[in-house]
Amino acid sequence: MTDLDIREIHFLRGPNIWTNDPVLEAWVDLGGLKDTSSDLVPGFADQLKAWFPGMIEHRCSIGERGGFFQRLDTGTWPGHILEHVTLELQTLAGNAVGFGKARETCVEGLYKVVIEYLDENVAEACMREAREILLAGYAGKPYDIADAVARMKRVVDRNALGPSTSAIIAAAEDRGIPWRRLREGRSLVQFGQGVNQRRIWTAETDRTGAIAEHIVQDKDLTRTLLKKAGVPVPEGRVVANPDDAWEAAEDIGIPIVVKPQDANHGRGVFINLTTREQVESAFQTAANEGEGVMVERFIPGNDHRLLVVGGELIAASRGDHAVVTGNGKDTIGVLVDAQLNTNPLRGVSDFCPWSKIDTEEWDPAILSELEKQDYQPDSVPNDGERVLISRFANWSTEVTGLVHPRNREHVTIAAQVAGLDICGIDVVCTDISKPLEDQGGAVVELNASPGLVMHLRPATGEVRPVGEAIINMLFPEGKNGRIPVIGITGTHGKTTTTRLVAHLMKATGKFLGVCHSGGLQFGARHACTKTGDRTSGTHGVLLHPWTELAICESSAESILLEGLGYDCCQIGVVLNVGSDHLGLGYIDTMEQMTKVKRCVVDVVLPEGMAVLNADDVFVAGMAESEHCQCSVTFFSCVSDNPVVTAHLAKGGRAVFVKDDAIYLAEGDQERRLCELKAVAMPVTGHFQFNVQNVLAAVGAAWAYGLADQTVVEGLGTYV
Repeated sequence: MTDLDIREIHFLRGPNIWTNDPVLEAWVDLGGLKDTSSDLVPGFADQLKAWFPGMIEHRCSIGERGGFFQRLDTGTWPGHILEHVTLELQTLAGNAVGFGKARETCVEGLYKVVIEYLDENVAEACMREAREILLAGYAGKPYDIADAVARMKRVVDRNALGPSTSAIIAAAEDRGIPWRRLREGRSLVQFGQGVNQRRIWTAETDRTGAIAEHIVQDKDLTRTLLKKAGVPVPEGRVVANPDDAWEAAEDIGIPIVVKPQDANHGRGVFINLTTREQVESAFQTAANEGEGVMVERFIPGNDHRLLVVGGELIAASRGDHAVVTGNGKDTIGVLVDAQLNTNPLRGVSDFCPWSKIDTEEWDPAILSELEKQDYQPDSVPNDGERVLISRFANWSTEVTGLVHPRNREHVTIAAQVAGLDICGIDVVCTDISKPLEDQGGAVVELNASPGLVMHLRPATGEVRPVGEAIINMLFPEGKNGRIPVIGITGTHGKTTTTRLVAHLMKATGKFLGVCHSGGLQFGARHACTKTGDRTSGTHGVLLHPWTELAICESSAESILLEGLGYDCCQIGVVLNVGSDHLGLGYIDTMEQMTKVKRCVVDVVLPEGMAVLNADDVFVAGMAESEHCQCSVTFFSCVSDNPVVTAHLAKGGRAVFVKDDAIYLAEGDQERRLCELKAVAMPVTGHFQFNVQNVLAAVGAAWAYGLADQTVVEGLGTYV
């Protein structure tokens, strides 16, 4: 038997029985370790503490710092330890998380280990790594934890959302705007739902035009348009060959800049060139980086990156020179590694505002800069001698408050001339607090989908609210991107109720997105699928760009193995809790199944409504849950149901049957809606369930705000 056998891994991407946040749920068979408490293995607890000293911060069920270490000392089980090691590995890799649980199932030795995650690939890799670490610990074998953490960091770098996207998502979460990553490994994110959705891809939105991108990719076209609009730009032109480049340099006047016409990220850019040899050499490299080469007048000063969002300047950062100081012993290559590349702000990750300087394959622009100072990478500068490595290698100082009003105008005009809603603008000048015209400064480049990390992690100055600015542009004040969502679950009658609710809601005139076990419905069009009641069905409904009202059935299987497909709903309907699905996902009691179905109630917005079956003791009890923060409408097949009576006495709402008619009641006021026989749906065979389905649908329609007569007409025309 395999010890710590991870039988299955499920990603619960929406609200679930553990939490409303995404979690990984692993079914782990402890095997021969099922009776191995941590206090029974000599040295195991101490070894684990030495490997992961940071777990001193894990409070665990003790509720205080060092709580988990106390549990290790007094004895805890492998499933629980696997939970904490997986959490710590994610945190050490750069994805800080804290929620986890480990619960034994009805099968002895089989645990559900639940882990919060930020990225699915990272979470799974960390869990599998944690398993190997624990097996080594139990066997008393060594393990290279540093190497394990390094490997997990590489998984993060390959898969996790970058800092720009993460900042935008964090801003959306602060405003209660729902979001979903549309593809793992990509920074393509949907904010909002249905007709109200917007999308980003890093710092690019669904309204960033292809024409605008084409303009800024063509640096000569950009320069020409900006010049015509009165924005200061350097004199320059496209050149055809090295001889033409030198001729342009002579016409413009040295020093000059040689750069690709359409490259980005500073590749192939050579600055402050003064000789024909330098210009011709730079031409060859620049030509290899793009489809054309430009020569421009060199602008002295510091490089600045200004961020314009929605026509407003949001952030500005100044780039400082990268310099090393000689010691009379080490080469420039060694000095770069020791003095520059060791800076934690510099690295290969997107989370680093500065790029690591490659001392194996030197950037030709850096080699050119060194050559102008009569140096090579293997040169040894004198003690105390400063050597310029790159003029614009460090985005270091936040300077938004210093930008002169006229310069603000220049960059906002530049973004609008190009047509970019989010634009990174490179400005070179000596002093950003003075007008560009007064100091010979200029706008030298525009960038679509600009990096935001320099504004999020400045070496000096405050962090700028760039994520908030982008979200506020996408969703003006008062807008959260949501559409009304009606969630429906239960053991029996879910699909019938979903269809009936959809039929009633046609009267709203809204475009309906409906998903249930029979398929998907988009307006009048039906799409057959066997997974309409699964998360994929809900995601499809909320993805459709026309959906104005979503009506979503969720099965027990979907909730257990995937989580809900929505984060919140306006109306949540629970029909009943039966024993039919016991055993699914190791859920073996009615109380556990009730928790599964209650997920829909847990996510009803405070201003929303839960529609609950008062005739089902398990469903009725959901109204008393601490997680039920909304109003409740009970429905019952009898008028004297004690749950309904008590609820009405408190001023609550109820839908019930009395004298073969459907009644609506609120507090001490009740009104007759229609006779049961006026409802056009079958009442034979499963009469009781169909009556409950009708009452639930009426409760949902009432909660939505449909007029009584509209509901009656809908009930009479359902087929």
